[in-house]
Amino acid sequence: MTERPMRKPTRPGSGGPRRPSDPSRGRPDSGRPASGRPASGRSDRDARPPRKFEDGGKPRRFEDGGKPRGPFQDRKPDRAKSRPTAEPRGKAEAWGASGTSQRPARAPSDRRGQPSSGKPPFSKSPRKQWRPRERDRDGPVLLYGWHSVKAALENPQRKFIRLLATENMMHRLKEENVPLPIEAEVTKGEAIDELVGPDAVHQGLLAEVQQLPSPDIDDVEARGVILVLDQVTDPHNVGAILRSAAAFAVTAVIITLRHSPEMTGVLAKAASGALEHVPMIAVTNLSRALEVLKKKNVFVIGLDSSGDADIASIDMSGPTAIVVGAEGKGLRHLTRENCDQVARLDLPGKITSLNVSNATALALYVATNGQKK
Repeated sequence: MTERPMRKPTRPGSGGPRRPSDPSRGRPDSGRPASGRPASGRSDRDARPPRKFEDGGKPRRFEDGGKPRGPFQDRKPDRAKSRPTAEPRGKAEAWGASGTSQRPARAPSDRRGQPSSGKPPFSKSPRKQWRPRERDRDGPVLLYGWHSVKAALENPQRKFIRLLATENMMHRLKEENVPLPIEAEVTKGEAIDELVGPDAVHQGLLAEVQQLPSPDIDDVEARGVILVLDQVTDPHNVGAILRSAAAFAVTAVIITLRHSPEMTGVLAKAASGALEHVPMIAVTNLSRALEVLKKKNVFVIGLDSSGDADIASIDMSGPTAIVVGAEGKGLRHLTRENCDQVARLDLPGKITSLNVSNATALALYVATNGQKK
């Protein structure tokens, strides 16, 4: 028995083995023989008529949003032309549209974990800068703080316009039996911050009042110690000087209209209620004011570190006026000439000059002791 050779299996749907007499297995409309080449020698693409597309005969490209058709089916779109080389996908629209081939350098603030704006994450909006409201120099003033407002409430000459207090301050005013000339408005501390600023230590108490009447220089009594400030501008120093003047029972304090702080706010806070106890006289010409005092037999002493004599060695048993110069500048030339004598404070230490408020306090102490002789 002879063995038959095994026939090679065919693929499913292949139509069986190809025979030489079989017609071409290309497309029915290709018109080419079994060899796969047309009889005319042209390529298969040249033999077919050009294919038309739905969009006016123009092929739809990949970047138009549609899928490629026709002869573009087997071709991959050239994506390298739409963004820089070596560019990660998805970043072309962000920084590759300019045509650069390199990624731009990041700013120092544009780091991981920080937003591109440079602000720290979860940062609060900056606080709005507070500015004091404009006011007339001769108009109402604001007093804040426990000692300043309490002294003003106890002064019958003060005219109140408005009084603001927190609940705790209202209880304290009632406990200490402080008289209230007007009804107080109970509010929160934030409302007072908007009027005096967030840095002011108001303690939950604020009063808007009229300024106290200022006596005339001609009406000043020639007695005791009179204090004269020659253009002292710092409100903290002036407030501390007024506090010392109230402690030593000064007859009056003379200041200049120009180059002097307003009797409100910080000054009143530093004075700690002294505004209500010391008469304040504002003059236009300080030299003329000194001449008026000398006509009333007031002995005028200028205080300066370069004075001729020690202030403790001067006879101050009669009416005396002590003139204090500005911070750093000291007494002005014309003011020095109108003084009867220029004295100094003899200090035993190596530093022979003091802050203007401290020097004034020592001079008032010496002058008060001289009044007792």
